[in-house]
Amino acid sequence: MSDIAPDYPYPSDWECDVALSDGGTVHVRAIRPDDDEALLELYERMSEESLYLRFFSPVPPPSARQLDQLTTVDHRERVALIAELGGDIVAVARYDRFPTGHEAEVAFIVDDELQGRGIGTLLLEQLAAIGREEGITRFVATTLPQNRRMLDVFSDAGYTVTRTFSEGAVEVSFPIEVTEASLAVQQQREQHAEARSMRRLLAPTSIAVIGAGRRPNTIGHELFRNLLAGNFSGPVYPVNPSASSVASVRAYPSILDVPDQVDMAVITVPAADVLDVVEQCARKAVRGLVVITAGFAEIGGEHVSTEHELVEIVRRYGMRMVGPNCMGLINTSPAVQMNATFAPFAAPAGRVGFLSQSGGLGIELLGRASELGLGISTFVSVGNKADVSGNDLLQYWEEDPDTDVILMYLESFGNPRKFARLARRVSRAKPIVAMKSGRTGAGTRGASSHTAALASLDDTVDALFAQAGVIRVATLEQLFGTAQLLTHQPLPPGRQVAIVSNGGGPGILAADACESAGLEVPELNADAQAELRSFVSPDASVRNPIDLVAAATATTYERTLRTLLADDQIDALLAIFVPPLVTRAADVARAVATAAADAGDKTVLTCFLGRTGLPDALRGTGPSAGGTGHRAVPSFAFPEAAAAALGRAADHADWLRRDEGQVPTFDDFDIDAARALVDERMEFHVDGAWLDPDVAARLCDCFGVAVAPSVWVASRSGALGAAEEIGYPVALKAGSGAIVHKTDVGAVHLDLDSSEAVTDAFETMRAALGDEMGGAIVQPMVESGVETIVGVTHDPLFGSLVLFGMGGVAAELIRDRALRILPLTDVDAHELVRSVRSSPLLFGYRGAPEANVNALEQLLLRVGCLADALPEVVEMDCNPVIVTPKGATVVDVKIRLAPPAPHRLPGIRRLHGS
Repeated sequence: MSDIAPDYPYPSDWECDVALSDGGTVHVRAIRPDDDEALLELYERMSEESLYLRFFSPVPPPSARQLDQLTTVDHRERVALIAELGGDIVAVARYDRFPTGHEAEVAFIVDDELQGRGIGTLLLEQLAAIGREEGITRFVATTLPQNRRMLDVFSDAGYTVTRTFSEGAVEVSFPIEVTEASLAVQQQREQHAEARSMRRLLAPTSIAVIGAGRRPNTIGHELFRNLLAGNFSGPVYPVNPSASSVASVRAYPSILDVPDQVDMAVITVPAADVLDVVEQCARKAVRGLVVITAGFAEIGGEHVSTEHELVEIVRRYGMRMVGPNCMGLINTSPAVQMNATFAPFAAPAGRVGFLSQSGGLGIELLGRASELGLGISTFVSVGNKADVSGNDLLQYWEEDPDTDVILMYLESFGNPRKFARLARRVSRAKPIVAMKSGRTGAGTRGASSHTAALASLDDTVDALFAQAGVIRVATLEQLFGTAQLLTHQPLPPGRQVAIVSNGGGPGILAADACESAGLEVPELNADAQAELRSFVSPDASVRNPIDLVAAATATTYERTLRTLLADDQIDALLAIFVPPLVTRAADVARAVATAAADAGDKTVLTCFLGRTGLPDALRGTGPSAGGTGHRAVPSFAFPEAAAAALGRAADHADWLRRDEGQVPTFDDFDIDAARALVDERMEFHVDGAWLDPDVAARLCDCFGVAVAPSVWVASRSGALGAAEEIGYPVALKAGSGAIVHKTDVGAVHLDLDSSEAVTDAFETMRAALGDEMGGAIVQPMVESGVETIVGVTHDPLFGSLVLFGMGGVAAELIRDRALRILPLTDVDAHELVRSVRSSPLLFGYRGAPEANVNALEQLLLRVGCLADALPEVVEMDCNPVIVTPKGATVVDVKIRLAPPAPHRLPGIRRLHGS
């Protein structure tokens, strides 16, 4: 082994676990000098043919000196990555930079037994990401024409490949810059691989329940019985060292004693035994695990590290795991029929995929599913999400033909940026309804800036969901109600709602609730009113809401609904029924179902007042119920819940219709100057610091962010000279960047219209602040307009976010603001400006001149680009930004730098937690 230290530190941040094309996983990391023995074992396992294709001639195993050269690299000019599985090196990929500096030669070797699983393509992706970081623009490789696998790796990667044939070999050359094509191919591979890995868990061919006991009412016993009762399509093996049989099925002392292949193991043994059992599963070549057992990271302390060890074992052997601390999985597909939970009831089959981070909530949903007419395609209780997370399941549900609607109960995010990317894509095909618990309060007056004080975790989650098209709900009732509507009915083509009731009060309540949900309840046109008048009671009201009065029959309901559904003015219909003595609810339910069968693309929902559950006549016989007849009609106990669900569906329909937007490119940025400025400040302030105002303005100028002209001065005479040069009136501010809330400490004086006023202000400020004043900034007074705030705040999980709201000293009091996660598109900026309550002030409120909103949107986009390019910018507070008919000007800007999070290669595939 070499004792020569690499020129650069070992890049531990390159390490990650990645799903392969067949659903298995490998661990990828940089090679180390102590990998020499494992590397030799790889070469010794390789076939003569594979070695010939790699080296163009028969070669013996590498010598000790050659191994030393292969394993000792500087991680910059020479880079080598390895893929590990089961503790063995199964593949190596490397590049060596050419003297030209911008090109490098790449080479690969993959264990014969693992070829065809996508390892070569994966390592090429990682090498390209490293190369880009090191300034390499092109890869070159030489291979034999018969090495089809390697040639396919290059051609399938999405790069523009050039091939030349010379002296019996093929030279392949391609630029490694990220393009739309290469990114699309990479994300497609990621989606396919992670979906395949979920199929190992959701569609196993055989299952072992480790810890299945003979005693009823224990988790292992009841889970085993649920698998049997659900008619699982494959064999189920109970594993219990103390029982010869469980539920009349032969038991085995350990999984190693099961004579057949086991695809998935469900583990219910005590926490102290879990690691040993997982090791046995690895030896048995089990592909998927469900760890029901609790007692890991959820109770803290040393158990957190035990959970980390559990995940390390699982991924070392290429397995996937749900849990620990979960209640199991369900797949109702006729080809699988798996109920691997300990829930006391079976879930009805249907088309809803459901993830729950809470086992108790999962049981509640399964219990109410039949009552609400919600059929489940797949259910996953993820527990601690130590391995499998919501992102993995989104990848699976996206291509699952049995799932139409996705429900998620989340308590935490693992990789929110990846969630946003996936959800934005999946939401365009299948609606996602999410309930995120753990809402937090807003920022406080003690926060370091206006921007930080205005941002909370809950605001950030709202921003993520809004951008990704995720339908957020706050309660279980809303989760169930929205799921009913989306499962059974089409999204409304518009926001115009007709309300039919046999009681005036419920109809008025529904109309009010629709208005609160952003829906419209228009008065019906004269023709529609006349048509209704021809058959309803003379006492009925037909303007909208329609009150059929208590004597209305089921036939009247049906005719009314048909009339309204034929009206092009109406997009959705809410039918409310208050049970009187003269008409039966079941008859009205049948009438509604009959009329709704011909509703086309319009949305129909009902409220049988005070009644929970779905009347039998409304259950439908369409695809969601397993047939080809009419679709089901969701029913709500109260009109407010129905209107709220309809409003969320209409909002999602609007999101689907909107342009996806583009992240803009600007040709006037000076990224190099900005990077140099930040690096210089971080060199002297390694823990970070607030930039002085003049430096902050220079950084803004690198991105074309217009800041009001300013002059820094050190003395009173300097202030007077600057004021005379600028012209009165002027503003005088403290020059120190460490003073964040200037108004609170007397560090800003406005509308100074004379030399005396400037002198008095300077002396007053110096007396109040002393040495902390840091000189002064003199600025011209900016033309009056609408005061707004534009800023950047940083969240450890979500990264940088752009904030917009109404500005000035009362910004934190009014709290009229909104957030968006980076990267910011032009559509995001457009919506951000219009998402605050006070946005009418920008559009000529009460006769005021209309502000230049386009300039404001451009400013937001430029600030977003600044934050994306400079991760050290953890806070940016442009307050106020004065928006006038002429443009948008930053009057005061504060920027705080901090060391960025540990570097991770951008854009590479990696599993949750790695």
